[in-house]
Formats: sequence, structure tokens, C-alpha cells
Amino acid sequence: MPEPTTDPRSVLITGGNRGIGRAIAEEFLRRGDKVAVTSRSGQGGPEGALTLAADVTDGESLDAAIAAAEAEHGPIQVLVANAGITDDQLLMRMGDDAFETVLDTNLTGSFRTVKRVITSMVRKKKGRIVLISSVVGLYGSPGQVNYAASKSGLIGIARALTRELGSRGITANVVAPGYIATEMTEALPEERQAAYKSAIPAARFADPEEVAKVVAFVASDDAAYISGAVIPVDGGLGMGH
Repeated sequence: MPEPTTDPRSVLITGGNRGIGRAIAEEFLRRGDKVAVTSRSGQGGPEGALTLAADVTDGESLDAAIAAAEAEHGPIQVLVANAGITDDQLLMRMGDDAFETVLDTNLTGSFRTVKRVITSMVRKKKGRIVLISSVVGLYGSPGQVNYAASKSGLIGIARALTRELGSRGITANVVAPGYIATEMTEALPEERQAAYKSAIPAARFADPEEVAKVVAFVASDDAAYISGAVIPVDGGLGMGH
């Protein structure tokens, strides 16, 4: 178990009520940080976290959630932009709405959130921004043109932020998970799971906690000289991409 942080930080995680986001929230809590998570319902966050209602496609709801988090925990020092959706369809069948909705949540939603917390980080001359992408954003996947575009776009955000704000003590990095052991993957037929695992050099899905530990490291003081990086947690699936 990691040593508790000597100076607890104010951490905000979007979509922190389930899956990878929840595991990330639990990891920061274990490290002694003050954690706020958002969910659309305002419910379902881990014990010990402040759970707030927010939709990353709605700027006003983000304003209210961030104000509540900062009133409780102080200015945001670590942001993990994790909220995301999928709407998988082959390109020939994908309507404009399916593309735009996924981009609005996964990519523009991350922009909206970063924009709203960056001012206090600039003032303090220190901050950590971690954007949760996917191996799909680099490796590609049929039926996921919208999702792949949204997740690869996060790399551009992180690298532009690094060039804009790197001299202010602020880092911006991308963590790109591969297949993760969640309720969704567990519900897949065994033959489908076996096919996915056969493409992964590690021959298994990751535990959400394995992603969470990488996110926590990237957000730590030990990673102060890492910025604009894309860190895969995919068992080797997307290597070289």
C-alpha cells in the first residue's frame, strides 16, 4: 500500500463513479488525497470521495461541480479527465449525430473540464492533468471511427498544453488503457474474450487498479519531468503505435 501523501491534494476525476474512473478515485484516496468525482446522476462514487452531479457536455453543470469541489477541498491540483462514452457503428452506417455526440463527450468534454481548472494551476505554478485515452486512439478499431478520433484527439490537447504551460510547473499526459477487466468484458462470450486475449502479448485483460496506479504515478511529484507523453497500459497490444 502506498504511503499517504504528506500534503493531501485536491483531486477531481470526471466519470469517477464506475470502472476505471472509480478505481482511479480509490487509488488517490488510498494515497491520502482529497478526491471529488463527477457522475451524471451525482451518485455512485467511492466511499470517502465527494460525488458531484455533472455532465461534461454541459458547461454550467461543470462550473457548479468544480465550484463545489473547490469549496470543499480547495483549488483543483490534479485533474483526471476520464468521462467518456461509446456509440459503435461501422462508418457506412454511422450518422453525424453518433460521431458528434461521442466527440462532444470524450474530446470536447475534456477540453471544457481542463479549461475550467487551469487558471488556479497557473496561479500556483503547479498542476497535474491526466487525460484517459485508449489503445483504440492509436491502434484503431473497426466500428469505432468516432471513439478513435475522440481518444486520439486527447494527445493533441496534452501536447499543446505542455508547450503552453510546461514552464508553469504544469504537466499534461495521456494514459491509454487497453482491454480492462470490467463488467462489460466479463459479459462477452468466452470465445470473444479468448480472441481478444490472443491479440494481447500479456494474454490477459488488465485490472482497473493497474491503470489507476499508472495515473497516480503520472500525477505525482516523481513524474514532474514527464509531460506530453502517451503511456499505454495495454499489455503490449498497441506497441509501436
